[in-house]
Amino acid sequence: MLSALTVGATTAHADDTSATGRQAMLKGSTTASYFWDDSSGRAGDTGLPAAGKPMQKGLVASPSWPLMTEGYVVYKGKKMPFFVGDRGPGDPSSRGVMLDLDAKTFADLTGGKFNPDTLGVDGVSGEGHIKVDYVVTKWGDGVGRKNVPVAFSSGAWSEKDSRPAAPTRYAADFVQPVSVKNAG
Repeated sequence: MLSALTVGATTAHADDTSATGRQAMLKGSTTASYFWDDSSGRAGDTGLPAAGKPMQKGLVASPSWPLMTEGYVVYKGKKMPFFVGDRGPGDPSSRGVMLDLDAKTFADLTGGKFNPDTLGVDGVSGEGHIKVDYVVTKWGDGVGRKNVPVAFSSGAWSEKDSRPAAPTRYAADFVQPVSVKNAG
């Protein structure tokens, strides 16, 4: 049974060599929302993402995983790579929303279109949350929980994980890595 902090997120250690060529560190499903922070202060924008990288396609916010954790999400058969570049979502994570995808990735997954004027996604009938499968293929080096995602309010994002999820072996490289542009 899942604890209150992981409502809406199910996970398991999993072999994923057939889909990626590399064994997964962690695999599961959760509800995902979207955001886009362009440092303008508009549309709920909070500024530069926590990892110090500019907002870009493939950047996600996690309430508990270490920054620079890598993997991919799958929605209705579409697979998109990600890296954790920010913290969040805040309050929605206590209701099971454990990933905040960048708006461009959300648009690609759902068939919508990123709107640079509103920082939103058009053409998805107002849908702002989707159920995704996720696969973590590499843990970031810093603080954060390297396991089942938990709500932001747990504080796991600021603690060093002493019991990380890990595969028993690795295979060949898996998927095109996300290009992380340097700020500045």
